[in-house]
Amino acid sequence: MDIRDKIALLPHQSGVYRYYDSAGNVIYVGKAKDLAKRVAQYFVDPSRLNAKTRVLVSKIADVQYSVVDSEADALLLENNLIKQYKPRYNILLKDSKTYPWICITADTFPRVFLTRRIERDGSRYFGPYSSVYHARTLVQFFHDTYPLRSCRHKIDSDTILRHKLRPCLDMHIGRCRGCCVGGVSIQEYAAYINEIERLLSGGLNDIIKQYKSEMIAAADRLDFESAQLYKQRIEALQNHYSKSIITAAGDRDTDVFSLVFEGSEAFGNFLRIRGGAVIQSLNLGFKMNIEEEEASVLSSFIAEIEAKFGALSREVIVPFLPDVELDGVQFIIPARGDKLSLLELSNKNAKEFRFNTIRQREHSDPDRYRAEVLESLRKALGMKELPVHMECFDNSNIQGTNPVASCVVFRNGEPSKKDYRKFKIKTVVGANDYASMKEVVNRRYSRMLEEAPDDLPQLVVIDGGKGQLEFAWQALCELGIQDRLTVIGLAKRLEEVIRVGDPYPLFIDHNSQALKLLQRIRDEAHRFGITFHRSLRSKAALQSSLRSIKGVGEQTEQRLLIHFGSVARIAAAAEEDIAALVGKSLAARIKEALAASEGENLEL
Repeated sequence: MDIRDKIALLPHQSGVYRYYDSAGNVIYVGKAKDLAKRVAQYFVDPSRLNAKTRVLVSKIADVQYSVVDSEADALLLENNLIKQYKPRYNILLKDSKTYPWICITADTFPRVFLTRRIERDGSRYFGPYSSVYHARTLVQFFHDTYPLRSCRHKIDSDTILRHKLRPCLDMHIGRCRGCCVGGVSIQEYAAYINEIERLLSGGLNDIIKQYKSEMIAAADRLDFESAQLYKQRIEALQNHYSKSIITAAGDRDTDVFSLVFEGSEAFGNFLRIRGGAVIQSLNLGFKMNIEEEEASVLSSFIAEIEAKFGALSREVIVPFLPDVELDGVQFIIPARGDKLSLLELSNKNAKEFRFNTIRQREHSDPDRYRAEVLESLRKALGMKELPVHMECFDNSNIQGTNPVASCVVFRNGEPSKKDYRKFKIKTVVGANDYASMKEVVNRRYSRMLEEAPDDLPQLVVIDGGKGQLEFAWQALCELGIQDRLTVIGLAKRLEEVIRVGDPYPLFIDHNSQALKLLQRIRDEAHRFGITFHRSLRSKAALQSSLRSIKGVGEQTEQRLLIHFGSVARIAAAAEEDIAALVGKSLAARIKEALAASEGENLEL
């Protein structure tokens, strides 16, 4: 049966579909509220699909599907199948590392420790934790606050009655009550473990309230030792949790998701709030192999978290709505207040995760890093080609004097200094940045069309706003190459990208590596242009100081500078020393002229 015939028979129900290639491999797994409508969208007019999706469709040889009862079931099934088949074109979880968990064993006297391995032995696991430091700090806090055992011995009633074990150093220094020798009852020890589980589940506020109540009751009974113990516990809990996790106003239970994007990657952060306290924070990275909508990436993130942590809270804070509805879950996009603060906290963590990931990649694999930055820039600007060859123009003049322009060239995201060019403005009089920009762009590419017509850049960056961009565009149009490259303006005040024919500026995320690359080439063009402009001003100052003197020509000027080193040294030299080089009469004129310029800075 032809694949289009199969699509025509798909049901109008929620489910998961799988695309296969000619070799029978699963190349894409997707979910849908309506299978028939969703799958049919891939086989409409190809011009409505992006390039990567068209490649996917060209490889589809077969389609299979599974019907489920709800969107929530479709989301979870999709997540499981993606992990099982690892399809080439799906959003794939990038994090291959294992995260630490806090384990509470199922022993008679349970142990509390950190582990990366989950064993199905009845133990209880809390986590995972993105920060190993935070997890270790938490475990250390439990051992400092509660008299927990740290040994690995098997301890039960028989062990205690037969005195099989001897107390260790922890008991002698008061870190353990000595459960191995009957120093603490099973019920009392279980109370410690119960409190730890409640803390890990977000019951901080309830435990503090309970301790305060018991402290007051002990004081009323004149049992001041017990009251002091409860007070110390309260202070220990408050001190630790004020440093290690952030508490939100109120005693709400909620989950928070945030995503930031960089090229074909997404970096997400998840926060779990219980009783108003952030008890879990996890960072995950995703690789998007076709152009996925942000809502779809968020849905994949939610499915992964459900698989790791179980069911979500009834209230879930998100930066935008996912493309799935879950029964009993309300998605909230906050505009103000505590909920917005939680979303901002999560977003800050996601950005930090992105920054650290990219920084590590920049050092470990610079070629891959540069390719990903260029892809991010291509996507941000909506370009068809990768901006492997970029050029940036900048004008430089002070009150119209010595007007110059610079052109710097980046290849594969790095400066190509041998290709840098500098221009003296020839046809423009005065400080006219617009006309100057048109002149240098015309000169640059008219010469390139003669010498290297196949080496035109994919991207041209103009340092300036709409005016400079418009005149640069006119120059490209006059040369007939406006369709062969992309030209943009980068306004420095707000770092906004100006595009030809678009009345609205494009704002790229200020933390994006794409914007940082644009800023880098713009700053390099400015530096190169300023350096050239200063050198011309210095030469002009030199010439005006000596050449303006009657009888001093180019050769005399060079003879004096070679001998004395600078105009300032000539002015300070004795007249007879100057006369030895140029004669008495000319030496007298030179001393007189330079003396009249005293107080000015003439040194190069």
